[in-house]
Amino acid sequence: MARPPVLPGPRPDWLRIKVPAAGVTAEVERLMRSKHLVTVCEEARCPNQHECWGIHRTATFMLLGDVCTRHCGFCNVGKGRPGDVDPGEPQRVAEAVATLGLSFAVVTSVNRDDLPEGGAGQFAQTIRWIRTLNPGCGVEVLVPDFQGSASALATVLEAQPDVLNHNVETVPRLYPRVRPDADYTQSLDLLAQAAAWAGERAPGLRVKSGIMVGLGEDPDEVLTLMKDWRKAGVQIATLGQYLPPSPLHLPLQRFVDPEEFELYRRKGEEMGFAVVQSGPLVRSSYHAKESHLGSIRETGLRPTLPRS
Repeated sequence: MARPPVLPGPRPDWLRIKVPAAGVTAEVERLMRSKHLVTVCEEARCPNQHECWGIHRTATFMLLGDVCTRHCGFCNVGKGRPGDVDPGEPQRVAEAVATLGLSFAVVTSVNRDDLPEGGAGQFAQTIRWIRTLNPGCGVEVLVPDFQGSASALATVLEAQPDVLNHNVETVPRLYPRVRPDADYTQSLDLLAQAAAWAGERAPGLRVKSGIMVGLGEDPDEVLTLMKDWRKAGVQIATLGQYLPPSPLHLPLQRFVDPEEFELYRRKGEEMGFAVVQSGPLVRSSYHAKESHLGSIRETGLRPTLPRS
């Protein structure tokens, strides 16, 4: 009989979050409701929501509804049969970006394996609407794997985002438990295709990916994954602590201490990443604008693609 996992214990001090006054985020929340928009900040119960909404007045917009066709054990987004695609959603996202006065917007989506192109067209339309209503605003898209469709990825890239982000989420050994409907190699291939596109057609495009730690991986597996990222051409990496959204989600195996996160940052810089965001509260879109600007500064010093 399998032994139950040992609980990590109480949340350490470095994971305790100071929450602003309740009214600080009300304006952003009202805006999202009035535009009938969904944010991953709420759906994923992000620990940085109050900072991003209340201090930076930004949010990560989630396209294509709030029901996902996949069954990742770490994710709090609803699973099941999604609704119809809303053709007015891209314009409303762009209007919200304008109302918030953002200079950098992050857009993601649920997985829509029910759609022939996985929702790529909605991403492309959203990028174009943001550009139309917010000239000069940077755009990062955090895309699904589109089931390996190169044409779907090209649809997004042709709309010219500033950052193409796709998270691999965890080390390959844990995929059957953490991402049962996904494939590690397929995700790396998408990142490599985006990097190749940047090299041939869009030198300003940055390629980004992220993982959670604390799910049962060991440091050597994380460092091997980071080498895989570099081989694929990833320039911006994010590593953060997994926190279960509820007792029904995958259990936490361990709290990763700040020294280990610092190891990943240091090793990542040695590998040639332009930017490595590594820390307990780091999430994929956390300080996205700063990561993008940092990558622009650093790519003059470090190569876009791996060293030979």
